[in-house]
Amino acid sequence: MDDTDPLSFYLLSITTTDFGIGFWISVVVLVLLLVSSALISGSEAAFFSLSPEEREGVDVGNEPYTETASQLLRQPKDLLAIILIANNFVNVAIVILSSFIFDQIYPANPDLIGVDYLRATIEIAGITFVLLLIGEVVPKVYANRNSLSLVKLMSSPLNFIGKLPPFSWLKNFLVNGTEVILKYARKRQIDVSTDDLENAIALTREESTSPDEQRILEGIVNFGNTDVRQIMRSRVDAIAANEDITYAELMELILNSGYSRIPVFKDTFDNVTGILFVKDLLGHLNAPPDFEWQKIIRQPFFVPENKKIDDLLKEFQEKKMHMAVVVDEYGGSSGIVTLEDVLEEIIGEITDEFDDEDIVYTKVDESTYLFEGKTSLVDMYKVLEIDGKAFEESKGESDSIGGFLVEQSGRILRNKEFYVFENFKFVVESSDKKRVKMVKVIKL
Repeated sequence: MDDTDPLSFYLLSITTTDFGIGFWISVVVLVLLLVSSALISGSEAAFFSLSPEEREGVDVGNEPYTETASQLLRQPKDLLAIILIANNFVNVAIVILSSFIFDQIYPANPDLIGVDYLRATIEIAGITFVLLLIGEVVPKVYANRNSLSLVKLMSSPLNFIGKLPPFSWLKNFLVNGTEVILKYARKRQIDVSTDDLENAIALTREESTSPDEQRILEGIVNFGNTDVRQIMRSRVDAIAANEDITYAELMELILNSGYSRIPVFKDTFDNVTGILFVKDLLGHLNAPPDFEWQKIIRQPFFVPENKKIDDLLKEFQEKKMHMAVVVDEYGGSSGIVTLEDVLEEIIGEITDEFDDEDIVYTKVDESTYLFEGKTSLVDMYKVLEIDGKAFEESKGESDSIGGFLVEQSGRILRNKEFYVFENFKFVVESSDKKRVKMVKVIKL
């Protein structure tokens, strides 16, 4: 057998090498480093895969590790930097030590000219396989199933590593460097306006896209730009109950309205004291006439007129509520807004068996429409199939057609008086001393 053959040299070196104490110490250290790599890699998956319930348990727990773990979780960037730096240091040490041990087991053949491909393949593939299996895959699979146990085990070691130089220096450098890069990236990012998104949707419209799908897309684009006052039901149209009415009068009000939630006020609608959930009355259907129904009303939820409806939707979800009382800048009640009103801005009108099916507008011909003065401008845009940008830019605090005409003309227009805005002519069909009741809108 040729002595220069790599396999023959490998077998010969295994049988003739006498491993000393340094070799075995290196093996023990290598095993400890692999265990450390596994624990650090697993802790990354453990800390960042905690469920909300487990995270809350860590924050409010009384065990020794909870304070340290909670502190680490409150600074996720620092925690991730500590884990990555420590893991890289350990992995580099593993590679160096593995190479030293491998040189003892399979020393380089001095008689071989060129690259010992067998030796290089065994060394690279072996070290890579061990690092991936023991240092990444196995610990992270285990950590996903036992995240809380690993958080409990690794909180103190990671906290200690984060305060120990040079790891602390590298951690600060990495976190601060990342912030600088992100700050620069934010300056370079492209700002896309709502108009750009609307144009993009219009350009990408396909024949297979239905009008309903197109309306939903446009509703999503404009969702964050709509104020609560644009979709609310005004106080004059809201159904509400006075605290002073009897139980029999309340039941009659509920039957006539058909609503499942009714605002309750004391003296005037400006003083809303609660929301009555009709389902709360189910257990009191046979109650006597003097039943004190006021005791079962729930706390009201107040929102300002200028609140964006995307923020309102989040609050509805967080508070698990479906109705809010809209207040103006002086604290008076302007009206009410419901979860249904918010969703209708995206998916269109939602009707049920209790909704009023009366037509709120009349289409006289292809260019003429008849609206009630209290009809919101947003609803008018939908009927006329316009974007309403010109109206939104010109209007002030008004949100209804009648309010817009009063605002633009500076007074309450009388019957048959008109006002022209853009390519629309608004003719007042009916009005009194307080408001515009009926308006004819003509496309010029």
